[in-house]
Parts: sequence; structure tokens; C-alpha cells
Amino acid sequence: MRRGFSFTTPSSRDILIAVMPEKYPFKDIEPKWQQWWEAHGTYRAKDPDQTEAAKYYGLVEFPYPSGEGLHVGHPRSYTAIDIMTRKKRMEGRNVLYPMGWDAFGLPAENFAIKNKKHPSEFTAKNVANFKRQIKLFGTGFDWTREINTTDPGYYRWTQWMFIQFFDSWYDETTNVARPIATLHIPEDIETKGEIAVREYRDSKRLAFKSKTTINWCPKDKIGLANEEAVGGICDRCGGPVEKRVKEQWMLRITAYADRLIDDLAQVDYLEKIKTQQINWIGRSEGALIKFQTTNSKSQIHVFTTRPDTLFGATYMVLAPEHQLVAQWLEDGTITNAKEVKAYQTASKKKTDIERQENKKKTGVQLKGVMAVNPANEKEIPVWIADYVLPDYGTGVIMAVPAHDERDFEFAKKFELEIINVVQDGGKDNPFAGEGTAVNSDFLDGLETKKAKDKMIAWLEKNNIGERKINFKLRDWVFSRQRYWGEPIPMVHCDHCGWVPLNDKDLPLLLPDVENYEPTDTGDSPLAAMTDWVEVKCPICGAEARRETDTMPGWAGSSWYFLRYCDPKNTETFASPEALKYWMPVDLYNGGMEHTTLHLLYSRFWYKFLFDRGFVPASCGPEPYKVRRSHAMILGEGGIKMSKSKGNVVNPDDVIDEYGSDVFRMYEMFIGPYDADAPWSTHGIQGVKRFLDKVWNLGKEQIKNEELRIKNAGGLAASSDVERLLHQTIKKVGEDIDGMHFNTAVSQLMILTNELTGQEINKRDFESYLRILAPFAPHLTEEMWHELGHEDSIHQAPWPAYDPDKIVADVITVAVQVNGKVRGQVQVAVDEQESSVRAQAEAEPNVKKYLEGKTIKKVIYVKGKIMSFVV
Repeated sequence: MRRGFSFTTPSSRDILIAVMPEKYPFKDIEPKWQQWWEAHGTYRAKDPDQTEAAKYYGLVEFPYPSGEGLHVGHPRSYTAIDIMTRKKRMEGRNVLYPMGWDAFGLPAENFAIKNKKHPSEFTAKNVANFKRQIKLFGTGFDWTREINTTDPGYYRWTQWMFIQFFDSWYDETTNVARPIATLHIPEDIETKGEIAVREYRDSKRLAFKSKTTINWCPKDKIGLANEEAVGGICDRCGGPVEKRVKEQWMLRITAYADRLIDDLAQVDYLEKIKTQQINWIGRSEGALIKFQTTNSKSQIHVFTTRPDTLFGATYMVLAPEHQLVAQWLEDGTITNAKEVKAYQTASKKKTDIERQENKKKTGVQLKGVMAVNPANEKEIPVWIADYVLPDYGTGVIMAVPAHDERDFEFAKKFELEIINVVQDGGKDNPFAGEGTAVNSDFLDGLETKKAKDKMIAWLEKNNIGERKINFKLRDWVFSRQRYWGEPIPMVHCDHCGWVPLNDKDLPLLLPDVENYEPTDTGDSPLAAMTDWVEVKCPICGAEARRETDTMPGWAGSSWYFLRYCDPKNTETFASPEALKYWMPVDLYNGGMEHTTLHLLYSRFWYKFLFDRGFVPASCGPEPYKVRRSHAMILGEGGIKMSKSKGNVVNPDDVIDEYGSDVFRMYEMFIGPYDADAPWSTHGIQGVKRFLDKVWNLGKEQIKNEELRIKNAGGLAASSDVERLLHQTIKKVGEDIDGMHFNTAVSQLMILTNELTGQEINKRDFESYLRILAPFAPHLTEEMWHELGHEDSIHQAPWPAYDPDKIVADVITVAVQVNGKVRGQVQVAVDEQESSVRAQAEAEPNVKKYLEGKTIKKVIYVKGKIMSFVV
């Protein structure tokens, strides 16, 4: 007896029941096959030494396991890449489709503080719930490769990699990272002694500690990277951030700025993803110009993309936080110190967006300081204004008010000089961009590009400036003053400076603490743990102190895709053999909100490991071949799902009511993958009816198969149905590859409608099941086994379509007379109209309606209708 169906001699009552459609019994079938797949290792990837098959590495961003669990938006990407990897597996690829947990970070810690529970306890509970939910979807993850960033066996390698950053410098001549031991020490540095040499090395390291102005979130009590504080808003709590000067660990991502842009040409990313990264990195070409100051020995260095407008620079503006302002306040150069300090204090209360808008155009002139325009040697005033940000360029602008709207408005308010130096089309247009230089001495009459080049040559000749490429990107602020993160494996020794731990001392475990709440001082809670903090120096053995800041949540997620390749390895983060086989990732799906955070960070991290040879050269310089992003699933009516609106749909409830196959197919059918789509109860019920139809079609087919076996007969599909099957095999395959999942489901629905009530041979029915299998894995697995197979349908080959069967040799053309169908004719697909007309006129029933009539008009719609008007 086969599972699920029984075949006995039917009674009259059985016959009555049999004609009534049955519902797909998902509650019996889906748990059974989920257990079977796990027991049989159906989705387990083979190691490189176990197979000769080509690999396919599909990846989704691993989730942060929050206390709220998954909502119906999460499975959209999991299911899409699951469908893709299922098809690749059926095409003979050795598929790696892994899952893990990005479990360090603020949300877990904040929740733990609120509920007075340890973050590790809370995180473990959330991981278990997320895993339970994901397994309900029937997703083909290889759970033998599961990872967790909070596992010491994992973050041991995150710490090891941080040490490699510390032990490396960036060689601009070869454009790669190299061991710090290879750094050449200039002779004048070497003669100053050991401390000078150490300080020089430290200034070149890719991981370095530096006092810098950071984004500080007063609510979360944490320092943030620029990428986490766009517009002056904390990306975690949504509150405003303020600027603070603090010593922080930094990663020198700016060294890779050019490569992070240029190497985008090697990958297949959505254009909007590339554009966001390019704009965030913000490469711009121009010149660095030195302005001398009066009453001060200091120079003001300015980066500008328009050195050709130097003759029009009539004042300078520094960011209120600029170090020169602090220096001039300290040495008394500034004579209106009280006014300047008050303005600095007010600026700290504004977000970056408020400062850049600068609607009221505020500022204070630094009295006692003037700058000298090197082009014409005129003295020009120096101001501070909060529309200049410390993180852009050098934190200074040379203001050319005739050609910048904000500078123009500022100059008008404070009655500063305005000189036009660019003519656009022969006219002195306000804010003219490119054109012809005027009022610019030796540049007059030159077009903008030539004027730029000539000015830069003049600056370099006179040692006043140089050609320069600038980046908006800033080095990655890596320190976090919180508890729930990877401990930074560094100690500070008064004799040796900053020293990394030895490999044998890794992992440096996160200690248990009674109080892990953040401090108002900005120090990590770990700083109070004297027994943990006070240690011996790994080099000289003297008294030393551990670093008490922890790593950001982005640390563990910057390399997790490498660990999936070899997750059980205790000797290294992944063997070269595993990396050579699996890398790069073939398809990576993630949210657009991570384009300038995780995606940028992980590309940088990977490139560093690649430079140092920790990733084999054969893997290439980019970690992901293809990057795609999914859109959101909205609440009913198109409103974003949120707890406050009470419209969050729990996938547990949906699966309990409809089953996971219906849930999966609806999420793919709901609309284009890259377009937001509203959840619809009516829509999911339509998909349920579709799978019920598939279920009944399968029952009928299996019953027919029993009769075939009994009668030793054979049934074959009609040529029209066979043609539609091959068309569907082609379209569904192409749609999966192109991530057009909604149109693939639509095509499967069309085919199913045509198959219903048809007699179809076993071979073609199995082809139908196989193209449906990636979308509805449980239902198709049940039918596959009912047809007598012992192995999984998900390891069966993907069916091939016959090109000759996609286009019909013979088609049916309806024949109308005065708008009513009176007959039909069978013609060749490429039949000429004259031949079709002749056959139509000869068709007996049509001929009856044409006899004795005058044909006034003939209309032929090729391959469909021949119409006579009589």
C-alpha cells in the first residue's frame, strides 16, 4: 500500500466522494517530509573531496534573531533563493544554501537590560524560535553548517582577523595590504628611537586607535560609524546623535576606496546597489590648496573639486569642530572666543541634516584670523558655520559665492564679496557651473576642464597645492562602548603600546558580568571588571590593561559567508581547499538598507583577507558574483507592517491555516520580487485553491497510473497539452533564473488548468511535478513517492524541453461568418493566408453559409481566426 492514497474496488458511495474535490492535507504531509529530508540529508552540501559536481553557492543575509520572531516579510527572500538553489540542485550542481545567526548587537542587549535577563539567555531563546519558524517553511537549508556569531568557536576567528588588520599596512605602490613587518621605516624616524618607530608603525596600521570626532547616540550610549548615523540619526533607536571626541578603534577602509568602486565593474549587482555604494564612497577629483593665515603660523588646507574658481574665493568657512578652531581658541589667536564657543555649543545640538540645510544661514567670523587667497594674495575673512561638516573633505571650504547657492546666501546675509569667475554661454549666470573662466587672470578664456588643469599645474609649480582625489568615505569606527559584542583582543602596555593577544589565547571570552548596562561616561561596562581588565603584557610581561570596548555587530557579519564553506574547522576559519571550491558566492540576496553598511563592510573585509593570502587568489577579489535585493511585503491595504498599527502577519498563523506550500507560492505570486506588495487574504486563498487543484490532479493521475499498470495500457497527452508543457518547462526555468517568480507561478497555473481532466502519460506528469517542486516542495514530494520513486524529487534532474514541441506544426483556426463561428480548419503554423482561406471556404459547414452569398470582406488573424463578412 502506498502512503497517502489507497486503491480498492469503489462502491457507489466511494464514487460519489471521489468526484468531490479534496483539499490538500498539508498538516499530514508537510511535517512528514520535513522530517524525511532532515533524516536523509536531502539538502546537505557535499565537501569538495566528496564530489566532482560543479558548485552553486546561494546565500541570504542571516537574520538577527529578535524577540519578536519572524513576520511574513522575512521568508520572501528565503523562499526565492530556495527556489533558485532547488533548481540548481536538480540541474546537477552541488548546492550550498546555509543559514546562521547574526546574534551580537544592541537589540539583544537593550531587551536584556529592559527585562533584566542576560543577553546570552535571550539570544539563545530567540535563535531557537527563529529556527523553528524557518523549518516550518520547508526551506532547503543545510543545517549542518549552521553558525552563530556569539559562539566562541566563531568569534575566535573574528578576533584573529582583527589582529591581522592590526598587523597589516596598505602599500599604495602595489595597492595591496601587507604585513606590518614589511613596512619601511624612514631613516629620520629610526634615529629617534623605539617609541618613534612604534608610533610610525601604529600610524600606518589598518586597525588603529585614534582620537576622533564620532557620532554619539545619547540614548543607546554608544559610538556609531558614519554609516550608522546617516543624517545625524541613530539607525537603531531613531534618535538624534551628537558629536563627541573620543579615542576609538578604527579600520582603515578608506585605503580600499578606489578598489571598492572600481571592482564593481566585475560583479552583477543591481544598478541601484552600485550607485548607492559609489555615491557613499564619494570619489571626487580636484586639488588640495594651502591657504596661509595672518596672525597665525597655521595653514588652512582645503580640498576643492573646482580649483579653477580660486580667484572667486572671497571667504573661508571651517566646521565649528575643526581642530584649528580649537588651537586658535587655546593660543588666543581668536579675539571673540566667547562668541565662537557659544556657536560651537549650539552646533552640537543639530543633526547633520539640519546643519546642511542651514535655513537661517548662521555663522561667526573668527576675529583675529584672516586667510590669504594664494591666487591673488588678497586677505579674506575666516568663518565658522555649521553648514560645513567636519567629515567632508578637510572640514573647510573656500567659499565662491557666485557659483554656490549656499555660499551665495551666506555672503548676502553677512555682506561678503561676490566675484563671478565663470561665464556660462557668454552670460554671467548666477551659480554657473561649467563654462569659460573670467576675472581669473591667467585662466581667462579657458573652458572649465582646461582651466582646472592649468590651475593645478600652477599650484604644484608654486608649492601651493597639488592634484588630489578625495573620498566622502571615512574610516570605519569599530569600537562599541557596550557589553554584548566580541571582546577586542588587545592590551595596552606602557612600555610596548597596544599589543595583540597571542593566537593560543584566543578566543578571548566575553566575561559574565552582573551589571552590563551602558555607562553615562562612555566607558564600556567591562571597564569596571578589574580582575578581567588587569593582565600581563604578552610581549614584556609588565602590567597591562585589556581593551574594554567591544566590536560592532557588523564584525561577525563581515565574513560569515566564508565560515559556511568550512564551519567545523578548528585550525583556521576555512580551509584553502573549501574556499577554492565554494567562493565566490554565486547569488547573494539582502536588503537595500544594508548596501552602505554590511555589503560595503564585507566587501572591504574580504578584500583585506584576499590581499593577505588568507583567501586563495583563485577566489577572485570580490566575495559575491551576483547581488539582488527583495522588496517589502506590506500590510493589507498597502500600509507598512508594524506592531503599532496592529497589522503584522505572523507566518506561524498563516502556515497553520494554509500550509507552507501555499504560503511559499503566495509569497512568490504576490508580485514582482523587487516591488513592494500588500498582503492579501483573498490572494492567498486563490493560491490555496490552486494547490488543491494540483492535489486532485495528482490523485487522478496516480489512479490512472494504477489502471495503466493493471491494463498494461498507455495514455498520452494531446499535442496541445504536450506543447504547453514544454513551453512551461522553458518559461519556468527562465523565470527562476531571472528571479521572475510571480510569472513562473502564473505559468504553472495555466498549465495546471489545461492538465485538469486530461489524460497525460507518466513521463510528462513527472516533468510537471519537477518544475512545480521548487515552489511546492512538500506536495510534489508526496506525489513523487506515490508514483513509486524512492529518492527525493528534489534530487531528480530538472526536465529538458524539446524546442521542436514548443511551436505547433499544426494549429486550429476558427472560421466565422458574419461574426459567428461556423467551423474550424487545421492548418500548418506557417500556412499562407490564401491557403487558409481556401481551406476555410471548403469546410462543409462554412461552405453552407457562404453559398449564394457575396463575400464583402475577409479578415484573417494569423493562427486564430478567419472571418468572412457576407
